[in-house]
Order: sequence, then structure tokens, then C-alpha cells
Amino acid sequence: MEVLDLKKLIAFYPDKIGREMLSDKPEMRVALMCLEPGQELKPHKAPMRLLMYCVEGKGTFTVGEEDLVADEKTCILCDPMVPHGFRADKGSRLVVVAVVTPAD
Repeated sequence: MEVLDLKKLIAFYPDKIGREMLSDKPEMRVALMCLEPGQELKPHKAPMRLLMYCVEGKGTFTVGEEDLVADEKTCILCDPMVPHGFRADKGSRLVVVAVVTPAD
């Protein structure tokens, strides 16, 4: 078992997205991403299943052609090869945990 204290791992940077790989195993990768207002992870595709969990703040998540404004405790699921990304909305930091698993 592994217990992670996210509060201690959250880190923001003015010139880049804060990224911390929490787990990097073949069956599951977990990343913590911290964005200052206006920072963005541009939509991209990946051949895996993805769960994006908004831990803190507010942001706009893109999945396919849809944009969804989400705040704390919102979970968004994405199928393989569907474009996905997110940005911290103006005036709000955004903390996201992304969980990636193999497509099959």
C-alpha cells in the first residue's frame, strides 16, 4: 500500500505546469498537475483510458469536441484516442490528478 499526501505534493510555477508523477507502472500511471490561472495542457490524444479528477480549483476540460467547466471533486472519463486537455480558468488555480490505464 502507498499513501500520498497531495497537499504536500502540490506545487505551482509561474512559467510552467507543475507535474509530479505519483505512480508510473505499466498497468496504471498517475500524475498530479498544478496550473496557475491561464495555464493549459493543450488537447492531445493517447492510446489509453484516462480519468481526470479535479482536486482543487476550477478549469475548463476538453474531451473530444466538448468543453466542460469543472470544479473540485469533478471526475471526467476519456476513451482512448479522444483528444483531451484542460486549462485553469482566469482567477483560479487548478489541481488535477490524471489516471491513465491501458486501453485493453
